[in-house]
Amino acid sequence: MKNKNALKNPVFYVSSIVVLLLVIIGAIMPVKFGAVAETLFNFTTTSFGWFYLLAVFIFVIFLVGLSFSKYGKIRLGPADSQPEYPFFTWIGMLFSAGFGAGLVFWGVAEPMSHFFETPFPLVEAQTEEAARIAMGYAFFHWGVSQWSVFAVVGLVIAYLQFKKEKKGLISTAIEPIVGKNKILGGTIDSLAVIATVMGVATSLGLGILQMNGGLKSVFDVPNSIWVQIIIAGVMLITYLLSSSTGLNKGIKWLSNLNLGLALLLLVFVFIAGPTVFILNTFVLGLGDYLTNFVQYSLRLTPYTGDVWVRDWTIFYWAWATAWSPFVGAFVARVSRGRTIREFVFGVLVVPPVIACLWIAALGGTAIYNDLYSGSQIAEAVNADVAVALFETYGSLPLTTIMSLLSIFLIFTFLVTSADSATYILGSMTSRGSLNPALVVKLVWGILITAIAVVLLLAGGLDALQTASLISALPFTVILLVIVAAFLRMIKKEPGIKEDDHK
Repeated sequence: MKNKNALKNPVFYVSSIVVLLLVIIGAIMPVKFGAVAETLFNFTTTSFGWFYLLAVFIFVIFLVGLSFSKYGKIRLGPADSQPEYPFFTWIGMLFSAGFGAGLVFWGVAEPMSHFFETPFPLVEAQTEEAARIAMGYAFFHWGVSQWSVFAVVGLVIAYLQFKKEKKGLISTAIEPIVGKNKILGGTIDSLAVIATVMGVATSLGLGILQMNGGLKSVFDVPNSIWVQIIIAGVMLITYLLSSSTGLNKGIKWLSNLNLGLALLLLVFVFIAGPTVFILNTFVLGLGDYLTNFVQYSLRLTPYTGDVWVRDWTIFYWAWATAWSPFVGAFVARVSRGRTIREFVFGVLVVPPVIACLWIAALGGTAIYNDLYSGSQIAEAVNADVAVALFETYGSLPLTTIMSLLSIFLIFTFLVTSADSATYILGSMTSRGSLNPALVVKLVWGILITAIAVVLLLAGGLDALQTASLISALPFTVILLVIVAAFLRMIKKEPGIKEDDHK
Protein backbone atom coordinates (compact mmCIF):
# COMPACT_ATOMS: atom_id res chain seq x y z
CA MET A 1 0.00 0.00 0.00
CA LYS A 2 2.79 2.40 0.95
CA ASN A 3 4.62 1.65 -2.32
CA LYS A 4 1.47 2.36 -4.31
CA ASN A 5 1.00 5.58 -2.36
CA ALA A 6 4.33 6.88 -3.70
CA LEU A 7 4.34 5.22 -7.10
CA LYS A 8 0.89 6.63 -7.99
CA ASN A 9 1.93 10.13 -6.99
CA PRO A 10 2.69 12.50 -9.92
CA VAL A 11 5.02 14.57 -7.67
CA PHE A 12 7.34 11.52 -7.45
CA TYR A 13 7.55 11.14 -11.23
CA VAL A 14 7.78 14.83 -12.16
CA SER A 15 10.49 15.67 -9.62
CA SER A 16 12.56 12.50 -10.14
CA ILE A 17 12.48 12.93 -13.96
CA VAL A 18 13.55 16.61 -13.68
CA VAL A 19 16.42 15.67 -11.34
CA LEU A 20 17.45 12.78 -13.63
CA LEU A 21 17.46 15.16 -16.63
CA LEU A 22 19.69 17.58 -14.68
CA VAL A 23 22.07 14.69 -13.89
CA ILE A 24 22.23 13.67 -17.58
CA ILE A 25 22.67 17.25 -18.88
CA GLY A 26 25.37 17.90 -16.26
CA ALA A 27 27.20 14.69 -17.19
CA ILE A 28 27.08 15.36 -20.95
CA MET A 29 27.80 19.12 -20.85
CA PRO A 30 29.52 19.87 -17.52
CA VAL A 31 31.06 23.22 -18.55
CA LYS A 32 27.84 24.53 -20.11
CA PHE A 33 25.85 23.30 -17.08
CA GLY A 34 28.16 25.23 -14.71
CA ALA A 35 27.97 28.37 -16.88
CA VAL A 36 24.14 28.35 -17.06
CA ALA A 37 23.90 27.80 -13.28
CA GLU A 38 26.27 30.75 -12.73
CA THR A 39 24.26 33.06 -15.03
CA LEU A 40 20.96 32.21 -13.32
CA PHE A 41 22.49 32.61 -9.85
CA ASN A 42 23.96 36.03 -10.72
CA PHE A 43 20.65 37.22 -12.20
CA THR A 44 18.49 36.16 -9.22
CA THR A 45 20.88 37.39 -6.52
CA THR A 46 21.69 40.72 -8.23
CA SER A 47 18.09 41.58 -9.13
CA PHE A 48 16.38 40.15 -6.04
CA GLY A 49 19.02 40.37 -3.31
CA TRP A 50 16.94 43.05 -1.55
CA PHE A 51 13.98 40.62 -1.53
CA TYR A 52 15.99 37.80 0.13
CA LEU A 53 17.28 40.15 2.84
CA LEU A 54 13.85 41.62 3.58
CA ALA A 55 12.13 38.19 3.64
CA VAL A 56 14.61 36.64 6.10
CA PHE A 57 14.36 39.70 8.38
CA ILE A 58 10.55 39.31 8.35
CA PHE A 59 10.88 35.60 9.31
CA VAL A 60 12.97 36.48 12.38
CA ILE A 61 10.47 39.12 13.57
CA PHE A 62 7.53 36.76 12.92
CA LEU A 63 9.05 33.86 14.93
CA VAL A 64 10.20 35.97 17.88
CA GLY A 65 6.84 37.76 18.04
CA LEU A 66 4.92 34.47 17.82
CA SER A 67 6.91 32.78 20.58
CA PHE A 68 6.29 35.67 22.99
CA SER A 69 2.58 35.88 22.12
CA LYS A 70 -0.28 33.89 23.68
CA TYR A 71 0.09 31.40 20.82
CA GLY A 72 3.52 30.36 22.15
CA LYS A 73 1.81 27.90 24.52
CA ILE A 74 0.21 25.84 21.74
CA ARG A 75 1.57 22.32 21.49
CA LEU A 76 2.56 20.83 18.14
CA GLY A 77 0.30 17.85 18.75
CA PRO A 78 -2.65 17.06 21.04
CA ALA A 79 -2.87 19.35 24.10
CA ASP A 80 -1.66 16.55 26.44
CA SER A 81 1.21 15.32 24.20
CA GLN A 82 4.84 15.19 25.34
CA PRO A 83 8.01 15.70 23.26
CA GLU A 84 8.86 12.58 21.25
CA TYR A 85 12.66 12.88 21.70
CA PRO A 86 14.86 13.93 24.67
CA PHE A 87 16.35 17.44 24.40
CA PHE A 88 19.95 16.36 23.54
CA THR A 89 18.75 13.93 20.84
CA TRP A 90 16.36 16.56 19.47
CA ILE A 91 19.12 19.20 19.21
CA GLY A 92 21.44 16.57 17.68
CA MET A 93 18.82 15.78 15.04
CA LEU A 94 18.21 19.48 14.30
CA PHE A 95 21.90 20.08 13.93
CA SER A 96 22.68 16.97 11.90
CA ALA A 97 19.89 17.50 9.40
CA GLY A 98 20.46 21.25 9.37
CA PHE A 99 23.85 22.68 8.79
CA GLY A 100 26.24 20.50 10.79
CA ALA A 101 28.23 19.47 7.73
CA GLY A 102 28.21 23.03 6.38
CA LEU A 103 29.43 24.43 9.69
CA VAL A 104 32.36 21.97 9.86
CA PHE A 105 33.27 23.14 6.33
CA TRP A 106 32.85 26.89 6.86
CA GLY A 107 33.64 27.21 10.62
CA VAL A 108 37.26 28.09 9.81
CA ALA A 109 36.94 28.80 6.09
CA GLU A 110 34.47 31.67 6.46
CA PRO A 111 36.18 33.83 9.12
CA MET A 112 39.54 33.25 7.37
CA SER A 113 38.02 34.26 4.01
CA HIS A 114 36.69 37.52 5.54
CA PHE A 115 40.05 38.06 7.27
CA PHE A 116 41.84 37.67 3.90
CA GLU A 117 39.32 39.73 1.91
CA THR A 118 37.29 41.99 4.19
CA PRO A 119 33.50 42.63 3.94
CA PHE A 120 34.20 46.39 3.87
CA PRO A 121 36.56 47.71 1.14
CA LEU A 122 38.01 50.42 3.43
CA VAL A 123 39.13 47.91 6.10
CA GLU A 124 42.69 46.66 5.57
CA ALA A 125 42.90 42.86 5.24
CA GLN A 126 44.75 40.64 7.77
CA THR A 127 44.69 43.23 10.55
CA GLU A 128 43.17 43.18 14.04
CA GLU A 129 40.16 45.15 12.76
CA ALA A 130 39.70 42.72 9.85
CA ALA A 131 39.80 39.80 12.33
CA ARG A 132 37.11 41.37 14.52
CA ILE A 133 34.79 42.07 11.55
CA ALA A 134 35.43 38.58 10.16
CA MET A 135 34.27 36.90 13.39
CA GLY A 136 31.22 39.18 13.81
CA TYR A 137 30.08 38.52 10.24
CA ALA A 138 30.64 34.74 10.52
CA PHE A 139 28.45 34.77 13.68
CA PHE A 140 25.79 36.67 11.77
CA HIS A 141 25.76 34.24 8.83
CA TRP A 142 25.45 31.15 11.07
CA GLY A 143 23.10 32.74 13.58
CA VAL A 144 19.39 33.31 14.02
CA SER A 145 18.64 34.51 10.46
CA GLN A 146 19.66 31.32 8.69
CA TRP A 147 17.79 29.11 11.14
CA SER A 148 14.66 31.30 10.95
CA VAL A 149 14.12 30.07 7.37
CA PHE A 150 14.12 26.43 8.55
CA ALA A 151 12.00 27.28 11.58
CA VAL A 152 9.21 28.86 9.48
CA VAL A 153 8.79 25.74 7.34
CA GLY A 154 9.23 23.39 10.31
CA LEU A 155 6.70 25.18 12.47
CA VAL A 156 3.95 25.24 9.85
CA ILE A 157 4.45 21.60 8.81
CA ALA A 158 4.57 20.38 12.45
CA TYR A 159 1.40 22.35 13.22
CA LEU A 160 -0.43 20.85 10.22
CA GLN A 161 0.87 17.32 10.72
CA PHE A 162 0.54 16.89 14.47
CA LYS A 163 -1.99 19.50 15.59
CA LYS A 164 -4.38 19.45 12.63
CA GLU A 165 -3.59 15.88 11.45
CA LYS A 166 -3.23 17.03 7.84
CA LYS A 167 -0.53 16.17 5.30
CA GLY A 168 2.85 17.69 6.13
CA LEU A 169 3.36 19.16 2.67
CA ILE A 170 4.29 22.67 1.49
CA SER A 171 1.17 22.70 -0.72
CA THR A 172 -1.06 22.01 2.33
CA ALA A 173 0.59 24.91 4.20
CA ILE A 174 -0.44 27.51 1.61
CA GLU A 175 -4.06 26.29 1.19
CA PRO A 176 -5.55 28.92 3.57
CA ILE A 177 -4.31 31.63 1.14
CA VAL A 178 -4.55 30.05 -2.35
CA GLY A 179 -7.24 27.42 -1.72
CA LYS A 180 -7.16 23.78 -2.93
CA ASN A 181 -5.62 23.53 -6.38
CA LYS A 182 -4.15 20.18 -7.43
CA ILE A 183 -1.99 21.54 -10.26
CA LEU A 184 -0.58 24.44 -8.20
CA GLY A 185 -0.11 22.15 -5.17
CA GLY A 186 1.66 19.48 -7.23
CA THR A 187 3.90 22.10 -8.85
CA ILE A 188 4.89 23.55 -5.46
CA ASP A 189 5.56 20.09 -3.96
CA SER A 190 7.64 19.12 -7.02
CA LEU A 191 9.60 22.38 -6.70
CA ALA A 192 10.19 21.62 -3.00
CA VAL A 193 11.52 18.16 -3.89
CA ILE A 194 13.83 19.48 -6.64
CA ALA A 195 15.13 22.25 -4.32
CA THR A 196 15.80 19.66 -1.62
CA VAL A 197 17.68 17.30 -3.93
CA MET A 198 19.85 20.13 -5.29
CA GLY A 199 20.48 21.58 -1.82
CA VAL A 200 21.48 18.24 -0.29
CA ALA A 201 23.61 17.37 -3.33
CA THR A 202 25.42 20.70 -2.86
CA SER A 203 26.25 19.93 0.76
CA LEU A 204 27.31 16.38 -0.10
CA GLY A 205 29.60 17.75 -2.80
CA LEU A 206 31.14 20.33 -0.43
CA GLY A 207 31.66 17.65 2.22
CA ILE A 208 33.26 15.26 -0.28
CA LEU A 209 35.67 18.04 -1.35
CA GLN A 210 36.53 18.70 2.30
CA MET A 211 37.06 15.00 3.06
CA ASN A 212 39.37 14.76 0.04
CA GLY A 213 41.26 17.82 1.38
CA GLY A 214 41.54 16.14 4.80
CA LEU A 215 42.78 12.84 3.33
CA LYS A 216 45.39 14.82 1.35
CA SER A 217 46.56 16.59 4.53
CA VAL A 218 46.81 13.37 6.57
CA PHE A 219 47.70 10.64 4.07
CA ASP A 220 48.73 12.68 0.98
CA VAL A 221 45.86 11.14 -1.01
CA PRO A 222 45.64 13.13 -4.29
CA ASN A 223 42.88 15.71 -4.80
CA SER A 224 41.13 14.07 -7.74
CA ILE A 225 37.64 13.41 -9.05
CA TRP A 226 38.23 9.64 -8.78
CA VAL A 227 38.94 9.87 -5.04
CA GLN A 228 35.79 11.99 -4.69
CA ILE A 229 33.70 9.43 -6.59
CA ILE A 230 34.98 6.64 -4.27
CA ILE A 231 34.08 8.76 -1.20
CA ALA A 232 30.60 9.36 -2.71
CA GLY A 233 30.15 5.62 -3.31
CA VAL A 234 31.07 4.68 0.28
CA MET A 235 28.75 7.41 1.57
CA LEU A 236 25.87 6.19 -0.62
CA ILE A 237 26.16 2.60 0.70
CA THR A 238 26.37 3.85 4.32
CA TYR A 239 23.35 6.13 4.20
CA LEU A 240 21.20 3.66 2.27
CA LEU A 241 21.93 1.11 5.01
CA SER A 242 21.09 3.71 7.68
CA SER A 243 17.97 4.80 5.76
CA SER A 244 16.66 1.23 5.70
CA THR A 245 16.67 1.12 9.55
CA GLY A 246 14.17 3.99 9.90
CA LEU A 247 14.11 7.26 11.83
CA ASN A 248 14.37 5.90 15.37
CA LYS A 249 17.48 3.80 14.76
CA GLY A 250 19.91 5.04 12.09
CA ILE A 251 19.27 8.79 12.17
CA LYS A 252 18.70 8.96 15.94
CA TRP A 253 21.91 7.04 16.72
CA LEU A 254 24.00 8.98 14.18
CA SER A 255 22.63 12.35 15.42
CA ASN A 256 23.71 11.60 19.00
CA LEU A 257 27.13 10.49 17.71
CA ASN A 258 27.50 13.65 15.59
CA LEU A 259 26.66 16.09 18.36
CA GLY A 260 28.82 14.22 20.89
CA LEU A 261 31.83 14.12 18.53
CA ALA A 262 31.41 17.77 17.51
CA LEU A 263 31.33 18.82 21.20
CA LEU A 264 34.44 16.66 21.90
CA LEU A 265 36.40 18.39 19.08
CA LEU A 266 35.13 21.77 20.26
CA VAL A 267 36.26 21.18 23.87
CA PHE A 268 39.67 19.89 22.71
CA VAL A 269 40.35 22.95 20.52
CA PHE A 270 39.09 25.22 23.30
CA ILE A 271 41.56 23.69 25.83
CA ALA A 272 44.52 23.07 23.48
CA GLY A 273 44.13 26.37 21.61
CA PRO A 274 44.40 29.95 22.89
CA THR A 275 41.62 29.56 25.49
CA VAL A 276 41.40 33.14 26.79
CA PHE A 277 41.60 34.54 23.25
CA ILE A 278 38.74 32.20 22.19
CA LEU A 279 36.57 33.35 25.13
CA ASN A 280 37.30 37.02 24.39
CA THR A 281 36.58 36.43 20.69
CA PHE A 282 33.27 34.73 21.49
CA VAL A 283 32.04 37.51 23.80
CA LEU A 284 33.20 40.32 21.49
CA GLY A 285 31.81 38.51 18.41
CA LEU A 286 28.46 38.10 20.16
CA GLY A 287 28.44 41.80 21.04
CA ASP A 288 29.26 42.79 17.45
CA TYR A 289 26.61 40.39 16.13
CA LEU A 290 23.86 41.83 18.36
CA THR A 291 24.97 45.44 17.75
CA ASN A 292 25.09 45.09 13.96
CA PHE A 293 22.17 42.68 13.54
CA VAL A 294 19.76 45.09 11.83
CA GLN A 295 22.49 46.76 9.75
CA TYR A 296 23.90 43.42 8.50
CA SER A 297 20.40 41.99 7.95
CA LEU A 298 19.51 44.80 5.53
CA ARG A 299 22.96 45.69 4.17
CA LEU A 300 23.19 46.29 0.40
CA THR A 301 25.76 48.21 -1.65
CA PRO A 302 23.87 50.05 -4.45
CA TYR A 303 26.23 53.05 -4.36
CA THR A 304 29.53 51.18 -4.68
CA GLY A 305 28.60 48.17 -6.83
CA ASP A 306 30.55 45.90 -4.45
CA VAL A 307 29.47 42.24 -4.84
CA TRP A 308 30.61 41.01 -1.39
CA VAL A 309 27.08 41.01 0.13
CA ARG A 310 25.74 39.13 -2.90
CA ASP A 311 28.51 36.52 -2.74
CA TRP A 312 28.12 35.90 1.00
CA THR A 313 24.95 37.05 2.80
CA ILE A 314 22.53 36.77 -0.14
CA PHE A 315 24.13 33.47 -1.18
CA TYR A 316 23.62 32.08 2.34
CA TRP A 317 20.00 33.18 2.54
CA ALA A 318 19.31 31.67 -0.90
CA TRP A 319 21.06 28.45 0.17
CA ALA A 320 19.02 28.26 3.39
CA THR A 321 15.82 28.86 1.37
CA ALA A 322 16.68 26.12 -1.12
CA TRP A 323 17.26 23.77 1.84
CA SER A 324 14.18 24.89 3.79
CA PRO A 325 11.63 22.32 2.49
CA PHE A 326 13.91 19.48 3.58
CA VAL A 327 15.34 20.85 6.85
CA GLY A 328 11.96 22.35 7.78
CA ALA A 329 10.10 19.09 7.13
CA PHE A 330 12.69 17.11 9.10
CA VAL A 331 12.69 19.62 11.98
CA ALA A 332 8.88 19.29 12.02
CA ARG A 333 9.04 15.49 12.07
CA VAL A 334 11.26 15.37 15.20
CA SER A 335 9.47 18.20 17.08
CA ARG A 336 6.12 16.54 17.82
CA GLY A 337 4.81 17.40 21.30
CA ARG A 338 6.81 20.60 21.87
CA THR A 339 5.14 23.96 22.40
CA ILE A 340 5.63 26.68 19.78
CA ARG A 341 7.76 28.58 22.32
CA GLU A 342 10.00 25.54 22.95
CA PHE A 343 10.22 24.94 19.21
CA VAL A 344 11.30 28.50 18.40
CA PHE A 345 13.83 28.52 21.26
CA GLY A 346 15.21 25.10 20.29
CA VAL A 347 15.53 25.88 16.58
CA LEU A 348 16.36 29.59 16.70
CA VAL A 349 18.69 29.78 19.71
CA VAL A 350 20.47 26.49 20.53
CA PRO A 351 21.97 25.57 17.10
CA PRO A 352 23.15 29.17 16.45
CA VAL A 353 24.82 29.29 19.90
CA ILE A 354 26.65 26.00 19.17
CA ALA A 355 27.59 27.38 15.73
CA CYS A 356 29.01 30.60 17.23
CA LEU A 357 30.99 28.61 19.83
CA TRP A 358 32.40 26.43 17.04
CA ILE A 359 33.38 29.46 14.92
CA ALA A 360 34.93 31.22 17.97
CA ALA A 361 37.00 28.13 18.90
CA LEU A 362 38.10 26.90 15.46
CA GLY A 363 38.06 30.21 13.54
CA GLY A 364 39.46 32.06 16.57
CA THR A 365 42.40 29.63 16.80
CA ALA A 366 43.17 30.10 13.09
CA ILE A 367 43.02 33.91 13.34
CA TYR A 368 45.17 33.89 16.51
CA ASN A 369 47.87 31.88 14.72
CA ASP A 370 47.80 34.18 11.68
CA LEU A 371 47.92 37.36 13.77
CA TYR A 372 50.52 36.31 16.35
CA SER A 373 52.44 33.33 14.89
CA GLY A 374 52.56 34.27 11.21
CA SER A 375 51.08 30.91 10.21
CA GLN A 376 49.45 32.15 6.93
CA ILE A 377 46.32 29.95 7.24
CA ALA A 378 44.33 32.70 5.44
CA GLU A 379 46.57 32.33 2.35
CA ALA A 380 46.10 28.54 2.37
CA VAL A 381 42.31 28.95 2.67
CA ASN A 382 42.29 31.47 -0.16
CA ALA A 383 44.13 28.94 -2.35
CA ASP A 384 41.91 25.99 -1.36
CA VAL A 385 38.92 26.55 0.93
CA ALA A 386 38.53 22.78 1.58
CA VAL A 387 41.76 22.57 3.66
CA ALA A 388 40.84 25.33 6.18
CA LEU A 389 40.05 23.03 9.10
CA PHE A 390 43.10 20.81 8.60
CA GLU A 391 45.49 23.77 8.29
CA THR A 392 44.21 24.99 11.68
CA TYR A 393 44.93 21.60 13.29
CA GLY A 394 48.58 21.97 12.19
CA SER A 395 49.07 24.47 15.04
CA LEU A 396 47.55 22.17 17.70
CA PRO A 397 48.76 18.98 19.41
CA LEU A 398 47.47 15.56 18.19
CA THR A 399 47.13 16.98 14.66
CA THR A 400 46.68 13.62 12.91
CA ILE A 401 44.14 12.28 15.43
CA MET A 402 42.13 15.52 15.26
CA SER A 403 42.19 15.46 11.45
CA LEU A 404 41.02 11.84 11.36
CA LEU A 405 38.23 12.52 13.86
CA SER A 406 37.14 15.52 11.78
CA ILE A 407 37.09 13.48 8.55
CA PHE A 408 34.92 10.95 10.39
CA LEU A 409 32.66 13.73 11.75
CA ILE A 410 32.20 15.22 8.26
CA PHE A 411 31.38 11.73 6.98
CA THR A 412 28.75 11.04 9.68
CA PHE A 413 27.22 14.52 9.31
CA LEU A 414 26.87 13.99 5.57
CA VAL A 415 25.44 10.49 6.03
CA THR A 416 22.87 11.86 8.51
CA SER A 417 21.95 14.76 6.19
CA ALA A 418 21.54 12.42 3.23
CA ASP A 419 19.72 9.84 5.35
CA SER A 420 17.22 12.38 6.70
CA ALA A 421 16.90 13.86 3.19
CA THR A 422 15.93 10.49 1.67
CA TYR A 423 13.35 10.07 4.46
CA ILE A 424 11.86 13.54 3.85
CA LEU A 425 11.97 13.20 0.04
CA GLY A 426 10.23 9.83 0.43
CA SER A 427 7.58 11.52 2.58
CA MET A 428 7.18 14.49 0.19
CA THR A 429 6.67 12.13 -2.76
CA SER A 430 4.33 9.78 -0.83
CA ARG A 431 1.61 12.36 -0.15
CA GLY A 432 3.14 13.30 3.21
CA SER A 433 3.38 9.74 4.61
CA LEU A 434 5.30 9.52 7.91
CA ASN A 435 6.59 6.07 6.85
CA PRO A 436 7.64 6.27 3.20
CA ALA A 437 8.43 3.05 1.34
CA LEU A 438 12.05 1.87 1.27
CA VAL A 439 12.12 1.70 -2.54
CA VAL A 440 11.25 5.41 -2.79
CA LYS A 441 14.00 6.32 -0.28
CA LEU A 442 16.51 4.24 -2.27
CA VAL A 443 15.61 6.04 -5.54
CA TRP A 444 16.23 9.43 -3.91
CA GLY A 445 19.43 8.26 -2.23
CA ILE A 446 20.91 7.22 -5.57
CA LEU A 447 19.75 10.41 -7.35
CA ILE A 448 21.22 12.70 -4.65
CA THR A 449 24.62 11.01 -4.92
CA ALA A 450 24.50 11.04 -8.73
CA ILE A 451 23.81 14.78 -8.88
CA ALA A 452 26.54 15.53 -6.30
CA VAL A 453 29.08 13.66 -8.48
CA VAL A 454 27.83 15.43 -11.63
CA LEU A 455 28.16 18.82 -9.93
CA LEU A 456 31.73 17.94 -8.90
CA LEU A 457 32.46 17.00 -12.55
CA ALA A 458 30.80 20.24 -13.70
CA GLY A 459 33.33 22.49 -11.98
CA GLY A 460 33.75 21.70 -8.30
CA LEU A 461 32.80 24.32 -5.75
CA ASP A 462 31.49 27.07 -8.05
CA ALA A 463 29.01 24.86 -9.90
CA LEU A 464 28.00 23.25 -6.58
CA GLN A 465 27.25 26.56 -4.92
CA THR A 466 25.20 28.00 -7.76
CA ALA A 467 23.17 25.06 -9.08
CA SER A 468 21.15 24.59 -5.90
CA LEU A 469 20.01 28.20 -5.69
CA ILE A 470 17.91 28.50 -8.83
CA SER A 471 14.79 27.36 -6.93
CA ALA A 472 15.43 29.71 -3.98
CA LEU A 473 13.70 32.76 -5.48
CA PRO A 474 10.23 31.24 -6.06
CA PHE A 475 10.56 29.49 -2.72
CA THR A 476 11.10 32.76 -0.88
CA VAL A 477 7.71 33.92 -2.22
CA ILE A 478 6.14 30.62 -1.08
CA LEU A 479 7.63 31.02 2.43
CA LEU A 480 6.09 34.49 2.79
CA VAL A 481 2.72 33.02 1.72
CA ILE A 482 3.22 30.25 4.34
CA VAL A 483 3.74 32.89 7.08
CA ALA A 484 0.50 34.65 6.07
CA ALA A 485 -1.34 31.28 5.90
CA PHE A 486 -0.08 30.25 9.34
CA LEU A 487 -1.23 33.53 10.92
CA ARG A 488 -4.66 32.98 9.39
CA MET A 489 -4.84 29.38 10.70
CA ILE A 490 -3.59 30.08 14.21
CA LYS A 491 -6.09 32.90 14.80
CA LYS A 492 -8.83 30.26 14.46
CA GLU A 493 -7.23 28.07 17.15
CA PRO A 494 -10.04 27.43 19.64
CA GLY A 495 -9.93 28.77 23.21
CA ILE A 496 -6.37 29.80 23.96
CA LYS A 497 -6.55 30.80 27.62
CA GLU A 498 -3.86 31.26 30.23
CA ASP A 499 -4.19 27.69 31.55
CA ASP A 500 -4.35 25.93 28.16
CA HIS A 501 -1.50 24.14 26.36
CA LYS A 502 0.92 24.16 29.26
